[in-house]
Amino acid sequence: MAIPSPVTLNDIPALNAGLNALATVLMTTGFIFIKSGRQNAHRACMLSAGVVSAVFLVGYVGHKILKAMAAGAGEAIHTEFGGEGVIRVVYLVMLLTHVLLAMSIAYLVPKTFSLALKGDFVRHKAWARVVFPIWYYVSITGVLVYFFLYQWWPSKA
Repeated sequence: MAIPSPVTLNDIPALNAGLNALATVLMTTGFIFIKSGRQNAHRACMLSAGVVSAVFLVGYVGHKILKAMAAGAGEAIHTEFGGEGVIRVVYLVMLLTHVLLAMSIAYLVPKTFSLALKGDFVRHKAWARVVFPIWYYVSITGVLVYFFLYQWWPSKA
């Protein structure tokens, strides 16, 4: 029986994409639960999605720090996109919107959670109508960024 190898620096982006995908599934399920009146199941799914997203964030930041530590002086730590032409424009627009909106959800999601946890469901629902689509977009585009960078159009360098 072979002993599994440890996770390497190059494995982290795929793990992070998996966490984003799991968060998307949990958010989708939570949305379905609230629409069908199952508040406890909704709460469990959304809090789980929040935890998974937080673990993703730790993995993302940790990956960037580890890449910077492993890089030589003057070496780039970001991953180059290998696509050209129209697909490059599509990727860059998606990446820009993903990054800007991801920064906003770092505040918006905990705020929306806090309203629900305090029992202020009227304000929670109002916030969630705005925050949910943003969080959902960020989660889905996070998975897409991984596929664009590492699977579909990896850099040839």
